[in-house]
Amino acid sequence: MLDRARALQPRLVQLRRHIHAHPELGFQEFQTGQYVSDTLTALGVEHMRGVARTGVVAVLGNGRGPTIALRADMDALPLQESGDAPYKSQTPGVMHACGHDAHTAILLGVAELLGKEELNGTLKLIFQPSEEGGAEDKSGGLLMVQEGVLDGVERVWGLHVGSGETAGVISVGEGPIQAAADSFSASILGVGGHGAFPHRSLDPIWLASQVLPAIYGIIPRRLDPTRMAVITVGTIHAGTANNVIPMKVDFTGTIRSFEEDTRALLHKSLEEAFSIARAMGGDFVLNHPYGYPANVNDPETARYIRGVATDLVGADHVETALPMMAGEDFAYMARKSKGGFINIGAAIGDKPRPHHHPDFDIDESILSTGAAVLAETARRYLNG
Repeated sequence: MLDRARALQPRLVQLRRHIHAHPELGFQEFQTGQYVSDTLTALGVEHMRGVARTGVVAVLGNGRGPTIALRADMDALPLQESGDAPYKSQTPGVMHACGHDAHTAILLGVAELLGKEELNGTLKLIFQPSEEGGAEDKSGGLLMVQEGVLDGVERVWGLHVGSGETAGVISVGEGPIQAAADSFSASILGVGGHGAFPHRSLDPIWLASQVLPAIYGIIPRRLDPTRMAVITVGTIHAGTANNVIPMKVDFTGTIRSFEEDTRALLHKSLEEAFSIARAMGGDFVLNHPYGYPANVNDPETARYIRGVATDLVGADHVETALPMMAGEDFAYMARKSKGGFINIGAAIGDKPRPHHHPDFDIDESILSTGAAVLAETARRYLNG
């Protein structure tokens, strides 16, 4: 399978570069979905469009055995790409800065590798929209689950490229591998006035200066130190002039955790931290909805793809993945079916090209490796 995938490498690069040059944001992947559909049609692969708004789901196999799925996400990010690569984004202010173009190309490669195979069962190839963000508090992964794409699916596998890890090295973890990703927005409310007469006002900046240490004290003082979690205040905005005490201070931030009880404690503690403003005569408004749940790999499903990867690329190119605080809406699929999510290193030399950054790019040689691992995992599982 790896030899067959390597023979497809020029085509995989072509697919990835086309998608990279034409990025689209979440739930706007109209031409990306069309490109995926056109490619599947040319391969003679049955598929449906418009799933979860702009997604595509292809079906392979004879339908007489188990049903499994492979997933790739298709959306880009609101960033202006730097550099001068010939496949640079042609859409101002939008770029594939997280590797979803590679994921989509890899899954199209799987369609070509397995399109003519005899598969004893059903394989769904899920081209998912809007992993990076949702509309109406729903991401593409959640909508896919709600629309029944994972109904009857025993196991689902996916992968993510890593621009900071050695190219071709595959990381597989068991249990929680990516954090629940929640956000919060808040306002501390005071009474505005003249900066020369603070005693006639209630300075919300002063109130905020009491709240911030309480927020940053939650992790070290309220949480069991053996648990992993993060609370970050990302923005603080207040005021319009140097001699005006403002009416309010606005905050936004993120909350990351792995266990549901830890998650609940962090949310409760955040409310208590902001309540300091109320105790000191002010007030606050806090919105802290739950976002993506933690992405949890089913141990058996993870071990299965680890075994395939080891056979294909060798044990020296397969590592144990450590949990990370990044979020991933594959988590919804892994809650519905037994999930196995892996990472494949794709660093280019020594220059940092971090995810969600204008300089992001990957070593494209890993496209064939990713396609081979996913295709062989599906083929072996369905054919015993």
